[in-house]
Amino acid sequence: MVEGLRTRKKERTRRAISEVAIAMFLEHGFDQVGVAEIAAAAEVSKPTLFRYFPSKEDLVLDRISDHRGEAAAVVRARPAGRTPLDALHDAFMAGLDAREPTTGLCDHPAVMAYHRLVFDTPSLASRVAEYAAADTEALAEAMSEPMSEPVSEMSETGGMGGAAGPAPGAPGSTPGPVPRLTSRLVAAQYVAVRQILARDNYAALASGRTAGEVHGEAVAAAGTAFDLLRHGARAHGL
Repeated sequence: MVEGLRTRKKERTRRAISEVAIAMFLEHGFDQVGVAEIAAAAEVSKPTLFRYFPSKEDLVLDRISDHRGEAAAVVRARPAGRTPLDALHDAFMAGLDAREPTTGLCDHPAVMAYHRLVFDTPSLASRVAEYAAADTEALAEAMSEPMSEPVSEMSETGGMGGAAGPAPGAPGSTPGPVPRLTSRLVAAQYVAVRQILARDNYAALASGRTAGEVHGEAVAAAGTAFDLLRHGARAHGL
């Protein structure tokens, strides 16, 4: 019980420091605020701040840290009969409907300001790119794992990437591991697609439109993107 209280207190302190830092960055700019100023405003010492956040960028990106590895978790938790891309598409569409910030389709002023801070600050954007690279590797690993159940004939796809025939993961096929190269290529394509969709949604909102106005276009764009992932570019004349 004591350990639980201590853990909750540390988490409250961590969250408070991060929120103070983000508020200061939004008001003054990331490069214009020093760590000493943040520590003073949060009423902690610099050593304490650095125990929680090893770098200045961590103060901002801690807010999205729970989304790291999310795609891999979605793939591992997918229902029987759904391919990895089916599960990822389902999750992205649900995120659009819920106006999840990670889809770019959340027009809450605080979320828009946070996205602007991350996208417009080179060191933060660079760290996000590092997160994306790590997510790609984690997703590739999850995609490479053998499936516990054969893919259903009712699945939208013919395997992880939409290939026809008896490839691993095709409808009715025997479960088996996907080649590592295949999983890495598909994972990299998915992560790139997710980033483009989210940035396009954010850009539409930043132009002054509401999430409700953009939602239909976002759903259609996601459908096109996942169709490309499943079936390749040939059907689109590429």
